[in-house]
Order: sequence, then C-alpha cells, then structure tokens
Amino acid sequence: MDGTPRLIASDIDGTLLRDDRTLSARTAAVLARISAQGTPVVLVTGRPIRWLQLVYDQLAEPLPAVCANGAVVYDPIADEVLRADPLAPELLAEVVRRLRAEVPGVSLAVEVVDGRQMRHEAHYPLRWDADDEAIRAVETAEELLSAPAVKLLARAGEQDPDRFTQLIAAALVGLAEATHSSHSGLVEISAAGVTKAAGLAWYCHRIGVDAADVLAFGDMPNDVPMLTWAGRAVAVANGHPAVLAIADEVASANSVDGVATYLEKVFGAD
Repeated sequence: MDGTPRLIASDIDGTLLRDDRTLSARTAAVLARISAQGTPVVLVTGRPIRWLQLVYDQLAEPLPAVCANGAVVYDPIADEVLRADPLAPELLAEVVRRLRAEVPGVSLAVEVVDGRQMRHEAHYPLRWDADDEAIRAVETAEELLSAPAVKLLARAGEQDPDRFTQLIAAALVGLAEATHSSHSGLVEISAAGVTKAAGLAWYCHRIGVDAADVLAFGDMPNDVPMLTWAGRAVAVANGHPAVLAIADEVASANSVDGVATYLEKVFGAD
C-alpha cells in the first residue's frame, strides 16, 4: 500500500478489545478521530449483530460492521442489514448430515434472523450469553434446520481448535466454510465463499474503495481471508501463528492498545 489508507477494517475480540472485553478510551478516541476526518472505519467480526451493542456502548458513535464472519453487513445507524448471505435450509441440512457422520455426538447451534437470534440443541453448551432472551433451545432437529442461518456453530467437548477445524473443513470441502476464532474448540461454519474478506469486499465496492487501499487488523484464523485480501495486513502481537505468518506487519498486543498505537503512527497522534 502506498500512502494513507482509504479505509480501516478491524476485528473486534482479541484485536480492538482488551482481554476483559473492554475498549480503552485511547482506542475509542483514535477510531473516532479517524472516522471524523473522513476515513471509514469498519468492524469486521465473527460476532452476530446482537453482540455489537456491547462494543457500540464503548465507542463515540456506532461503526458499520461486517458480522458473522462475512455473512452479514450491518448499518447500525439505520439498524439495517445491508446484505446477508446465509446457509439455506437445504444446504444447512446437508452440512449437518456430514457433520454428524464425521463427529458423532457433535452439538450444534445456528445464528438466525441475520444473527439477531440463536437456536441451539439442548446439549449445546452455552457460554456467557446463556440468559439472553434471543437464545433458546429447539425441541427437534427439524426446527434447528428450518430457517436460513448466517452461521452454524459446532462443539464436541474440549478440542484442539486447529485440528478440530481442519477435521470439519475437510468434511465440508466444497460445501461450506469452516473456521475458528476461539481457543475452546468452537468451529464456525458459513456458506461456501462467505468469509470476512467477501463481506468486507462487498462493503468496500459499495463505497468505492479498492482492496489495495484497505488497512486491516486481526488476530485469529477467521481473520486470515480478510488480511490476505487487504492492501496492508497487520496482526496484533497476541495473534494466532497463522495470522502472524501472513501479516505484512505486527503491532503491539491488544492488551496494550496495539491497534491504536499503529493507527497513531499512520494518521498522527492527536
């Protein structure tokens, strides 16, 4: 990339946010200043829409977001989904069939209604959002597969996340994308061709920004497609080895405002 970036794209968890899921005042101020100066800032995340408010509450103003690993592009000002690319029910059924054959005992959940709601099998282990009203267990397998899903989530106890993702990706090759963004063995599955890169590319085309002019930040394997697509790819120092291996540069860790520090060098400190 030559010159100043025309768009900033950043992952959220492990990249912008600190380990306690908070956004520092410094990072919030840097993002607000860059956005106010006319350079678009886009959040590119595996999170569903319903998890974005926790981030927006810490920003000066909400930023556009590519959610669910590229399956949803969201305008928070209008509360409008600009684009959604879900797994259709018939495709979802075939993905689930292959998963159950490859991983007996797998537990599944789906992000539906563009990621505003989640449905899960009774034995699927919920984490910190277990009491959310948008989340409920299904009574039958048919109900799990009845609606388009922007993301399918798979768990099978504690697993090595890299090996488990590779196993599922091999079972779904040509049918769906499999990736991960955590250390707990959760695999995130999207329709074939749906990645953070694809969602961000759609948004950039919409506003007239080329890939070569995008500066992107990330930390986990689900960020790799975006980082390889962008004109300049920056990993945070706490990033997964796969991310560190393909990054053009490495910023300081998320715990010490690595993204903010890098952006201050590019755009100048206030």
